[in-house]
Amino acid sequence: MIQYIASDLDGTLLQNNASKLNPVIFEQIRKLKEKGILFIAASGRQYHSIRYLFEPVKDDIAYVAENGSLCIYHGEVISRGLIERELGLRIIDAGREYKNCHPLVSCESTAYTDSKDGKFAQQMNELFHNKVAYIPDLYKVQEPFLKLAMCDFSGTDMVMKYFKDRFASEINIVTSGNIWVDFIAPNANKGTALEGLLRHLGLSAKNGIAFGDQYNDVEMLEIAGTSYAMANAAPGIAYYADYVTRSVEEVVEDVLGAV
Repeated sequence: MIQYIASDLDGTLLQNNASKLNPVIFEQIRKLKEKGILFIAASGRQYHSIRYLFEPVKDDIAYVAENGSLCIYHGEVISRGLIERELGLRIIDAGREYKNCHPLVSCESTAYTDSKDGKFAQQMNELFHNKVAYIPDLYKVQEPFLKLAMCDFSGTDMVMKYFKDRFASEINIVTSGNIWVDFIAPNANKGTALEGLLRHLGLSAKNGIAFGDQYNDVEMLEIAGTSYAMANAAPGIAYYADYVTRSVEEVVEDVLGAV
């Protein structure tokens, strides 16, 4: 019995750098709801950004945002993960030293950056539709840190190694798409957030399906009863999944036809 379907967005539901979802998924989500199956959008993106993407069905789904550091259902915060401020500031300092990356500090009300790069601003505003405050000094941010992320337009290989060499013993560091490195709060990931949500709703983890393509999806893939890695997933992701697929929508259609 399928009770939920959880899916990553970028590289999973959003293929080939698409900025909009295939409208087919909205009708599928409505049909899933009619059959008592909850759709869960699970992403490294900000809650505001995910709701924008799912506008036609935004009140019909659950949200695992910020790589699991914020889980929201029907406007209620189910769980939060927080990064210790002192550690967050050291990561920000290391980003300044690296010089080739653009920081994003995610808090519950908004995200903050001190980047003045026009391309980065375009990514935030036009691609992700993030709620972002541009400030000159990230040390001035007083809200608790949900997640930190660094964007490097040249790719993640070098920047990932740089930050892992410095902080791997203190915080979980994962790739999130092709140009993002994310720093995730201790004990927070898509898997723990999914578990907390399912527990809150009285659903069984084994009675669900999850889709993902990156290492920030691994815990979610491992928890779900049935898991799919995308055909274009990062190397090694298929190891954590039961199946490989090229299309979330095709699998969901099969589910709808079987229930």
